[in-house]
Amino acid sequence: MIFIINTSGTGLEFVLDDQHKSVAVEKQSVALPAAAESFIAECGAKWHDITAIGVVVGPGSFTGIRMGIAYAKGLAMGLNIPVVGVSAFELYLAATPDAFVAIDSGRGDFFVASAVHAPCTMTIDEVESEQMKCPRTVGHKPFDLKLAISIVRDKIKRGNVEPVVPMYLRPSYAEEAKNRNVQ
Repeated sequence: MIFIINTSGTGLEFVLDDQHKSVAVEKQSVALPAAAESFIAECGAKWHDITAIGVVVGPGSFTGIRMGIAYAKGLAMGLNIPVVGVSAFELYLAATPDAFVAIDSGRGDFFVASAVHAPCTMTIDEVESEQMKCPRTVGHKPFDLKLAISIVRDKIKRGNVEPVVPMYLRPSYAEEAKNRNVQ
């Protein structure tokens, strides 16, 4: 069984095989361990049934992504199983391979990627121009986290299990503030 964790947004989201659950929480860091354990139990599974963990690495909430990755790595280490990173872009493009993915960053620009665009940030003007290179644009609705199961399976099968690190497409607020103070 592959367990998927998504903490890239404001809540928590889990998938275990064909079962899915979203949990609205006030504090992800407080709720994550208990919510994960509750979900595993609701699915009728035990921790030792899990053979791999997938975790969404971004883009999204800076703190949420780091927390989800740390939790996934801790579980994987304790269970002696692989942990595999999955980006939101991979999830969108798994459903719509020919799409231009544009995710509102909440900071006046967009996180984007497509078959012809490496993950990056773009302004709305750049998005309006570049999205024309693809037949459709996605990213304005949530991705289907269930697609992460096949992505994780495929990465493990291909031996493409790289160290899981956050997908940062720009500096954090703290880094930006530090850079402004240095100049």
